Amino acid sequence: MDFFKSKLFGNNISPACEYCKNGCSSFDSNLILCKHKGIVSPHYHCRKFDYSPIKRIPKNKCKLPEFSPEDFIL
Repeated sequence: MDFFKSKLFGNNISPACEYCKNGCSSFDSNLILCKHKGIVSPHYHCRKFDYSPIKRIPKNKCKLPEFSPEDFIL
């Protein structure tokens, strides 16, 4: 049952307070309010880190280049 062990964005997730269950974003978008540590940086993490996939924002997809018919002529 490897399906249940895999995480939503992969198993190699580096801990950060911006997607921890114990933290929430403040009015200043550059800071996180942690239940245990107080005001911290979004990239900070502590021993109480608990991953929340709902808080994780995926990166935007790259835009594909546009090709013309001349690109495919030999």
